[in-house]
Amino acid sequence: MNIARYIRPRSTIVTAASYLQSSRTGGLVYITRSLRPAVPVCTTRRTPTTSFHTMPSRKSKAAALDTPQSESSTFSSTLDSSALSPARNLRRSGRNILQPSSEKDRDHEKRSGEELAGRMMGKDANGHWLREGKEQEEGVKMAIEGLARMERRLQRATKRQKKQLEEDGIPVPSVVSRFPTAPYHHKSTNAEEREAKEPVLKTHSKDVEGEAEIGVDDVVKMEPAATNIIEPEDAQDAAERGAARPPAVNSSYLPLPWKGRLGYVSTLLNTQNGPHLTECTQACLNTYLRNAKPPIFSARTCRMASIVDHRHPLKNEDEPEHHLKNKPDKSKEPQDELGHKFVQELGLANARDIVKMLRWNEKYGIRFLRLSSEMFPFASHPVHGYKLAPFASEVLAEAGRVAAELGHRLTTHPGQFTQLGSPRKEVVESAIRDLEYHDELLSLLKLPEQQNRDAVMIIHMGGQFGDKAATLERFKKNYTRLSQSCKNRLVLENDDVGWTVHDLLPVCEELNIPMVLDYHHHNICFDPAHLREGTLDISDPKLQERITNTWKRKGIKQKMHYSEPCDGAVTPRDRRKHRPRVMTLPPCPPDMDLMIEAKDKEQAVFELMRTFKLPGFEKINDMVPYDRDDENRPAPPVKAPKKKKGGKRKRATDEEAAEPEEMDTAADDVKDVSEGPKEVSEEERAMGGPFNRVYWPLGCEEWLKPKKREVKKGKVPEDVENGGEFDG
Repeated sequence: MNIARYIRPRSTIVTAASYLQSSRTGGLVYITRSLRPAVPVCTTRRTPTTSFHTMPSRKSKAAALDTPQSESSTFSSTLDSSALSPARNLRRSGRNILQPSSEKDRDHEKRSGEELAGRMMGKDANGHWLREGKEQEEGVKMAIEGLARMERRLQRATKRQKKQLEEDGIPVPSVVSRFPTAPYHHKSTNAEEREAKEPVLKTHSKDVEGEAEIGVDDVVKMEPAATNIIEPEDAQDAAERGAARPPAVNSSYLPLPWKGRLGYVSTLLNTQNGPHLTECTQACLNTYLRNAKPPIFSARTCRMASIVDHRHPLKNEDEPEHHLKNKPDKSKEPQDELGHKFVQELGLANARDIVKMLRWNEKYGIRFLRLSSEMFPFASHPVHGYKLAPFASEVLAEAGRVAAELGHRLTTHPGQFTQLGSPRKEVVESAIRDLEYHDELLSLLKLPEQQNRDAVMIIHMGGQFGDKAATLERFKKNYTRLSQSCKNRLVLENDDVGWTVHDLLPVCEELNIPMVLDYHHHNICFDPAHLREGTLDISDPKLQERITNTWKRKGIKQKMHYSEPCDGAVTPRDRRKHRPRVMTLPPCPPDMDLMIEAKDKEQAVFELMRTFKLPGFEKINDMVPYDRDDENRPAPPVKAPKKKKGGKRKRATDEEAAEPEEMDTAADDVKDVSEGPKEVSEEERAMGGPFNRVYWPLGCEEWLKPKKREVKKGKVPEDVENGGEFDG
C-alpha cells in the first residue's frame, strides 16, 4: 500500500483525540496536522505546527472570545485542565450529557484525553516534548494505524462482494482495483512495477479485533483479499452482464391439445440469510380460498415460543383460549403434553382443509396439488417433534380417500434446508428427520398403489460447499441411510444457483432417483458447454429420454415445473423471482403433470386455461369486485329512526304526509335482494357461487375482500366551491 496516496503534503487527519477534546470543551474541535512524508513537520521550533478550529457551545462562546488569538495561547487555553472537565458537557444542540459517575472515572478520562492530545501535539506519554524525528514518526504511526483499519474493513467488504458475485455466476477477473469508487481509468497490471512504486507497509505485531495496527517497526505483506473488487474496465456490473448475455433460444412447440394435469404453487425468495437467496415454497395456498371467511388453507404454523408458552395451563381452564382474556398462565407448572396438543391442533386444522381444496380444484379442472411442508409445524424438530400416526391418521386418511376418488396427484417439496450433501453432521441429521416426516405424512393418506407411488418428495441438492465432487459423494453416502420408503419417494430437482441438469442427471441414473426438470431454473443455471439458455436445447429428444427413464424405472408418473421471471429482471438474482402469471406452456409432452410456480397461484393456471382454451376454461367466470355470493351474510342491523332536531313542526297536510309513504314503498321495490341475510351450506361455501365467479384480473387481488369503507368528507358550501370565502 502506497502511503503517499493517503498522506499528501498538507493533508488533514482527524483522530479520536478530536472527539475526546470536543466532549470536554463543549464544542467540536478538529485537530489538523500537516504531515510531509519526507520533510520534518517542525524544523525550527519544538512546538508543533498544530492549529485548532473550535466551534464552541453556547456556554463557552464568551470564554472563547476572551481567548488570545495567537496560536500558542489558543492551544494552551484549549487544552487547559479546567477546560477538560467542566461542570457540564454540552453538545452543539445544548442538550446535557451525563458526567462519569465517580471522580476517579473523570480523572481517568481527563488523563486519556490529555495523553491523546499530547501525542497529536508531539508529546510522549509523560508529557515531554519529542525530538523532531520522533514527533514526525509518532504522527505517521497514528495516521497509518487508522488507514490500516480502513484497509481491513475494505478487505472484509470485498470478500463479501466477491462471494455474492460468484453466487450470481459472474466471473471475477484477477486484475482488480483497490478503490471501487475511483473514476474509470487504466492501471498497469504489472505487479513488479506496482511494487516498485508502492513502499512496503510496516506493522506492529499487535492485532486488535482482527485489524492490524500499522506502524514502522515490522514488515507485513498485505492480504490479497483487498483485490477482490472488479476493475471497471475488465468487468461490467451485474446488470450489464445480464443484459449482454446471449438471447434465450426457445422452442415453438406447444403441448396442445392438453391432456395432462395442472397444479399451482407459489415460490417466494427468502432473504433472511443475508446475501444468500433461497426459495420458500407456499404450498396448499389458494388465493380465493385463503381470503374466504373463515379462511381455508393448509399452512397454519406457529413460533417455537408459542409451543413453549402453551405448555402452561390457561388461566381459566374451563373457558376457551383468548389471546387477551384467557392466555397461558406461566406461573403454573408446565406440561409437555399441553405444548404438543397446541401444535397438533394446528396440524389437524390444516389437514381438514385439504378436502375442501381438493373439491374446489376438481370443480375448476385442477388435479395436481402440492401439500405444505408446514402442515404439521415442527413435526421433525429434535426437541418439539412428534409422530403423526397417534392423532392424525383418520384426518389424513379422509383426505387421501377424497384424492383417490377424484384422481388427484399429491406431492411434497421439503424446504431448502433439507440437504443430504451438507458437510455438517447436524444438518444431515435434520434432513433425514425431515424426510422421514414427509414420508409418514404421505403414507398416512392411504392412497391407492399408483397414486401412492406418484406421491413423491422433491428436494434440491443444496449448497456446493466449495467442492461439487465431495458434495456428491456425501449425498451418495447419506442417501444409503434413508429408509426404503423414503428412497422410493425421493426426487431430485435442478436449481437456479449451482446444480444444473448435467450435474444431477448422472447421479440420478446411478442411484435410481427420478429427476424433476424445472425450466425456469435451467434458464438461470445451465452448462454452456452443452446447452444454451431457453427451452429449445433442453428439449433435445435424447436428453429428455434420459430424464424420462429415471421415472419409468420406478414406475412413477413424470412431472415437471414451469415458471417465468418477472419483467425487467436481468441479473440472476432478480431473475429467480417468479412472474405473477405465466404467459405460455413449456415444450413438454401433452400428458405431463405440470406444476405452475407463480405468485398468483390458481389464477396463473386460470390464465393459461383461458389463453389456450384448456379443458375446463368455460367454467371460470370473472368475479364481481368486492362481492362474493358464496359466503354467509348476516342480516344488516336495524337502524333506529333518527330524531330530527328543532322545535315544533307545523302539521303537515294530507298530501304532504302521503309523500313519504310513497317514497318508502318505492325504495322497498328497488331494494337489492343481496342486502338481506343469506345462508350458504358448508359444502357450497367459498366454491364460487352459482356462476363460478372465481377469476380476478391481473393486479386486482383486492377484489377478494370487501371494499374498504370510505369516509365521506364534509360538504363544502356552494359559495366556497364557486370561489367565495368561507367564514367558518
